[in-house]
Parts: sequence; structure tokens; C-alpha cells
Amino acid sequence: MRDLKNKLTSSKNTKNIQRRKGKSFGYQVLGFGAGGAAAIYEIKYLTVAGGGSGAYGNAGGGGGGGLLTNFGGTAIEITEGVTYAVTVGAGGAKVGPGNANGIVGGNSVLAGTDITTVTVTGGGGGGFGYSRGSDGGSGGGGGYMGSVQPPGYGLGNTPSTSPSQGNNGGLGRSGTAAPAYGAGGGGGAGAVGANGTNSSGGNGGNGSASTITGSSVTFSGGGGGGCEAGQPAGSGGSGGGTAGIAYSGTVANSPANTGGGSGGVGGPGGTGGAGGSGVVILRVPTASYSGSTTGSPTITTTGSDTVVKFTGTGSYTG
Repeated sequence: MRDLKNKLTSSKNTKNIQRRKGKSFGYQVLGFGAGGAAAIYEIKYLTVAGGGSGAYGNAGGGGGGGLLTNFGGTAIEITEGVTYAVTVGAGGAKVGPGNANGIVGGNSVLAGTDITTVTVTGGGGGGFGYSRGSDGGSGGGGGYMGSVQPPGYGLGNTPSTSPSQGNNGGLGRSGTAAPAYGAGGGGGAGAVGANGTNSSGGNGGNGSASTITGSSVTFSGGGGGGCEAGQPAGSGGSGGGTAGIAYSGTVANSPANTGGGSGGVGGPGGTGGAGGSGVVILRVPTASYSGSTTGSPTITTTGSDTVVKFTGTGSYTG
């Protein structure tokens, strides 16, 4: 993907060299008939990984799945006849009962032989009491840390990409001031998770909106941090993040194909929720769209483009 302003992941697949010369109207035909060179045209993409799940027991919220897009920026070039494989990450599984860290979401990938592979990392799982959240596309929120441990949170944008694929989770509350059980919210693609306090769980970080489908949709919000009984838990971030709970109750699963993180469980009486699965969306000039796909993506049109939305493993052949 040599025409991206910033490399999104490291890769040896950098064969797209000096193909844009003489291009017009978004694509170029380099040859016709038997033995002619294949056509090359430009597309846009949005890749979202699966969100992490919240932890169980004085627990932080799950981080939103990593998000990378070139919509609104520099297109990538793909080649007629080449197959581009798509992997969509699953959301982190729910955990509990008993103290347990949340589960990291699955990675989403867009790959082909003539482009740099785009990989986004699953959201970090929330940390339970006395544990930091795990790292990921966006980091999981830290659990309540008491008086003997420093506060902690999961790191976002891990591994590092440019532009960033996500943000850090929030700190879990440390100290002994009653009730002092607020856990951190999970990070989102658009904002860090909020810190827990001695009276509430931290809110999940908001996700990031995209209009690649023709309308604005927000993805990769962080889950809210849990809190002690009688205190408010954190709310979920926009883009599929779900709220934490205080002590007992049920955390909602994050909606499918949003990459949202689920909320943390404040105490032993609750039920955890799963993170939301990811999505990969391609936007192709309709004049160049081949119609050759696997995995049953949803196909729509907007303006002069065709939108190919993958909610599971599949492929597109140029």
C-alpha cells in the first residue's frame, strides 16, 4: 500500500510502485485483450477489530477494537484479478463468575499480494480488582487497585500504528476512602476511557464515526467500569460500548459488528457481557466493481460507489 501517507503495519508486500502515473477518474486500464496488463483501480476501506470484554469483580470495562480507515484520505490501489482476503475479529467472550480479567477481542485483517496488509488489533480486556486492563487496539480499563498497588490501565494503539488505531483505558481507583471501588472505563477509538473514582466507575471512551457506507456510523466504543453496590457504574462509549454494573446485575453484550467493548462487573453477583465483533468495509467505484466475493458480504451503493460490508471471513476479487 505504498500510496498511504503512513504505513499502517509492517509488511514485505510493497509491489505497488509507480502505478499511479497517468491515472484518471479513479482507475486506469493498462492493457486490453489477451496478454494485456490487468486494470488497476482505487478503493477505500474501514477495518474494525473485535471489542474486548469487561472484567469480573471490581472490574474495568473492555476496550473498543482497533480501527483504521483511509476513507477521506489517500486511496489504495488494487489490481483486477487479484483476490483480497478479509478476516473479521470476534468480540471477547464474557467472563465470570469469580474474579477474572476480560478477554481481548479478535484482530481484523485486509490482505492481498500487492498491498500492504492492514491489521487492526482486538480491544483489550478489562482488569479485575488489583489488576490493570490488557493492551489492545484500545486498552481495557483498570480494576480497583486498593492501597497497595499503583493504579493501572490497558494501553491502546498496541501494537503501534500511524495513524493511531485506538486509545488507552481509564485508571482503576486506588486508595481506601470508602467505598473506593470505581474501576476504569475501556478506551475507545475516539477517546481514552475515564478513570474510576471513589464513588463511581469510569465511562468508556467514545468511538469514531465514519460515513464510508453513505451514512454516519460510530464504531469501537469502550465499555464502562464497574463499581461497588450503591454507586453508579460507568456508561458505555458511543460506538457499541456497553455500561458496567454495580455489584450485581447483567452487563449487555456489545452489538455485533461495532467493535464495542463491554462493561465491567462491580461485584460477585453480576453477569458479564461479550465484546462486539468487528467489521471490514470496502468502497469500490461501481464502474470497476467486479461482483466477485466470498463470505456473503452485504452489497449496497452510494453515489457512484459500491459498498461491500464483511461481517465475517470472506474475500473480494478485483
